Amino acid sequence: MRKLALSDEILLSVEKPARYIGGEVNMRVKDPKNVDIRFCMCFPDIYEIGMSHLGIQILYDILNRREDTYCERVYSPWVDLDKLMREKKIPLFALESQDPIKNFDFLGITLQYEMCYTNILQVLELSHIPIYAKDRGENDPIVIGGGPCSYNPEPIADFFDFFYIGEGETAYNELLDIYKACKNAGKSRREYLERVAQMEGMYVPAFYDVDYNEDGTVKGFDKNYDGAPDRVMKQVEMNLSEAYYPTKPLVPFIKATQDRVVLEIQRGCIRGCRFCQAGMIYRPTRERDPEYLKKCAYEMLKSTGHEEISLSSLSSSDYSQLQELVYFLIDEFGSKGVNISLPSLRIDAFSLDVMGKVQDIRKSSLTFAPEAGSQRLRDVINKGLTEEAILSGAAQAFESGWNRVKLYFMMGLPTETEEDIEGIAILSDKIAREYYEIPKDQRQGKVSIVSSTSFFVPKPFTPFQWSRMDTPEEYLDKQRYLRSKINEQLNKKSIKFNWHEAELSELEGVLARGDRRLSKVIYDAYMAGCLYDSWSEHFDYDKWLKAFEENGISIAFYNSRERSEDEVFPWDIIDAGVSKSFLLREYRRAKNATETPNCRELCVGCGAKKFAGGVCFEDKNLLAKASGELKGQEVSYEG
Repeated sequence: MRKLALSDEILLSVEKPARYIGGEVNMRVKDPKNVDIRFCMCFPDIYEIGMSHLGIQILYDILNRREDTYCERVYSPWVDLDKLMREKKIPLFALESQDPIKNFDFLGITLQYEMCYTNILQVLELSHIPIYAKDRGENDPIVIGGGPCSYNPEPIADFFDFFYIGEGETAYNELLDIYKACKNAGKSRREYLERVAQMEGMYVPAFYDVDYNEDGTVKGFDKNYDGAPDRVMKQVEMNLSEAYYPTKPLVPFIKATQDRVVLEIQRGCIRGCRFCQAGMIYRPTRERDPEYLKKCAYEMLKSTGHEEISLSSLSSSDYSQLQELVYFLIDEFGSKGVNISLPSLRIDAFSLDVMGKVQDIRKSSLTFAPEAGSQRLRDVINKGLTEEAILSGAAQAFESGWNRVKLYFMMGLPTETEEDIEGIAILSDKIAREYYEIPKDQRQGKVSIVSSTSFFVPKPFTPFQWSRMDTPEEYLDKQRYLRSKINEQLNKKSIKFNWHEAELSELEGVLARGDRRLSKVIYDAYMAGCLYDSWSEHFDYDKWLKAFEENGISIAFYNSRERSEDEVFPWDIIDAGVSKSFLLREYRRAKNATETPNCRELCVGCGAKKFAGGVCFEDKNLLAKASGELKGQEVSYEG
């Protein structure tokens, strides 16, 4: 029987003690003495959020399939336990074995959100692992970073031994095979990292020195180890239907953010929204075979007892077999009380028939993301969505029985005007009007429109990586203006307005496009007490401002200036598959409010065809049909 790392006294004194005891359904149990490699996967946020993350579930299963490896988990302790662990000098531990993290070979940290960066330092410090990679010795775990934020690893480069750039299914086995060979041969930590640096997709920050221009911009990267690549190409799993998928996912003891079976139906997105980092870094779009997904659904429901299936992707409507899959799942499992959820639907691809069948199981609110209130600004961001399509989709939804709609918009987008902001209020009102066009005896009560705005944050590897970002003061002015315009609408009582915190977004913007000089700022903010920055009740803006000031670093330098077209970015060391020239063409088209076709309409040469698969090589790609040449070959289009 396992001995828990925390006493009953401590567990009974903290909120939700089930976060720290492990033992969940489908948890892997191995004898640590009988394995060669101990690997701990970390999600640097609370248990409920981390347990909902599909990526960790996938890697957890992949690594535990190896007989020589035991993969365990750790999440950030909540503030109550954090305090007790420091007071009582209890080292952070893995859930499965309850052993200290410092005794493991690897600590793999997923990087999903910039506002979790101080939590990374919390995990390292509580684990008694030196925070800075340069201070670690031969007996310390090797700390790996991966996930979307690793596409600009520079702000946290000093804390990691290396970064895994790309998708985890492809190279972890090779990483562990090399480690085992190095360990058996008595090789040093440095020698292992030299081997790692020669693998595709692996970035070892210590092997690169960064040079800066007099104006503070990045001049370039100088390699201090000849075996390191000039640029690091991401890892991509091209055949998702043959890639391993976890059919026995962990089931938490307490309610998680996503307490359901998650079926990833595709990876990537064909749309090319110019603000969306995920839509660029996960190119090319690849689909999972529906027969494979049906099998996974059976096995996952059986092994978990969940009562809901969520179809996961960046744009579910663009999955070519969506109708077939949804009909099957509803026919097969609907009578057993299993709900089907379809996130990430586009209004213009709204399937009344499919959604009607989903509603037969459970009526809920619909979520749409127009992103911008005016057609001009939707063209700027390449949303590919007309007002006619939005209103038509909403009308069909209302006629089918829905009366609650959530709308998501961004404020502060490039070229935005007051007219664009007012458009959010006008569009929200027009959608409410569509509801009241329905005969009264056919309505489902009153309509509820929740319009939420977030603060636009430019991200690396998007066409908007060159653009400036609004200041918090500018955003708050726009927020007040929008509220006043909503209050002028006929259906203002049906519209609820939500907004995001400006200061939080400002910091996210700095960390998203920052360079290696920010590592010291993050460290100082953490040492001053910053933690759980993504939680508004714990975010301390003043402490962050002080950390920037003490390091002589200007927030405005990172956020408030338009980048020159030839500027070297901190993330240029990474090759995400999409070319910088393509992103620049898209930025120029954005300034002219010119739309770009989606990947199934025309290949516009983003660079992702180098991976030799996915949507780039579909018969539906009109380039192949029009040219009669090799599928996936790019064409030029007017920039």
